[in-house]
Amino acid sequence: MFTPKYRISDQLLANIKRISSLVEQLNNRRFSKVVIVEYERTAREVSTFASTSIEGNPLPLTEVKKVLKSKPANIRDSEKEVLNYNQALEHLNQLLQTNELDLSLKLILDIHKQVIGGLLPTFQVGKLRQLPVVVNDPRTGNMVYIPPEVEKVQALIDDLIIYINSNSKTVDPLILAGVFHKQMVVIHPFMDGNGRTTRLVTKVLLAKMGLNTFNLFSFENYYNQNVTKYFQTVGEYGDYNDLVAKIDFTNWLEYFTGGIIDELLRVTKLLPDTGVSPETRLESYHKEILKYIRQYRFITDRDYAKLTKRARSTRAKDLQYLTKLGLIEQKGKGKSTYYVLKEN
Repeated sequence: MFTPKYRISDQLLANIKRISSLVEQLNNRRFSKVVIVEYERTAREVSTFASTSIEGNPLPLTEVKKVLKSKPANIRDSEKEVLNYNQALEHLNQLLQTNELDLSLKLILDIHKQVIGGLLPTFQVGKLRQLPVVVNDPRTGNMVYIPPEVEKVQALIDDLIIYINSNSKTVDPLILAGVFHKQMVVIHPFMDGNGRTTRLVTKVLLAKMGLNTFNLFSFENYYNQNVTKYFQTVGEYGDYNDLVAKIDFTNWLEYFTGGIIDELLRVTKLLPDTGVSPETRLESYHKEILKYIRQYRFITDRDYAKLTKRARSTRAKDLQYLTKLGLIEQKGKGKSTYYVLKEN
């Protein structure tokens, strides 16, 4: 059974705490629908450019934007890679709204099919590899890593999925997402498209923990800034069979969470101060309501009364205020009334 080796280093712990703080700050900011739509589009463009660029796609960001906007009929492979990745981003984001997107082999294979469709022979699209592969250094072309044999791939993927799903309640989701990312690179389950598929599934895992990188930012952008360091940190060097017992995920997890912090800070600086006005300002007690709902999924007036000394009529106004802003919505009636986060 797969059991990753890592330790909660001081750096990793600090990174996890910082991410939690930054995400809470972003969640407490309110933006107009126009602003959100624009940043979602930009995030998809940056993610598409960065993730395909990491794998050697030569198209610059300006060209990627043109391809996504015009969606030409007669396209080169480089343009097909861009369109495939963007389509997968949009499709997964739509599925996440239904809250029915759980980690499974089918999900991984479906994503691979979207990413690599039209770029590989049909029998290799959405299928685990049936041939041996090697990983070469993109700079020198020299072989640097020999992944596990074909016969081991299915079992290794199954073990990884079991590990992630069975530890979803006990292990920090950032660690689970990071472990999944590196172990997929180690297994190298496909003939091509491993990196793009892995990064997309990682985005799903992060989104399910509340860090939706489909919406505002692109952790792929961080990797693309120094592709060599990314490959050196996420990858391994040598023969899998000689390395498997010694692989330590700690250094990668520090890098992985550090990259999320870097991208969160970048986007936070770019976002306008939309919504910061007397009419839309969130006070500390409003933030307590939102924090409680994020933790427990809903809040009642009785729950809110335990968090504050505010009078009952004032508490009702607080809940109405957040409802008016479109942050929460009322469910039930009378004594059965409760409030949940409103899905945008």
